Amino acid sequence: MDVQGYEIRDDLLYTKEHEWAKVVGADVRVGVTDYAAKTLNDVVYVSPPKVSTEVAQFKFIGTVESIKAVSELYSPVSGTVTKVNAELESHPELVNKSPYGEGWLIEVNATDFGPESKRLLDAARYATHLRAILPKS
Repeated sequence: MDVQGYEIRDDLLYTKEHEWAKVVGADVRVGVTDYAAKTLNDVVYVSPPKVSTEVAQFKFIGTVESIKAVSELYSPVSGTVTKVNAELESHPELVNKSPYGEGWLIEVNATDFGPESKRLLDAARYATHLRAILPKS
């Protein structure tokens, strides 16, 4: 799905703060949306939580810095960080180039994904949210 040039994938769940979540094996992979990546423009540094950090749904977990601004990251799920995308240390631009692929941020062993997933937006609801915040074309 596409909303004014921003890709929205049907197989992901979203936050209103423009993070996405996807079940990958026993964990939930987290990243920023195409909208966030394009809005940030040139990402120069990513500061995710470290492995073993406990995170809570919709709570602050780190930052993404671009040449334009610093944006806060919020976790779409609660649990323990099991993996951090080490590629972002030397190649933070992957967030811009491939926000849904190589530019993912962390993986979390979610403690309560079933109930928490109901508080996330599916692709259609995220598209509606995005249309509401974008300038009318």
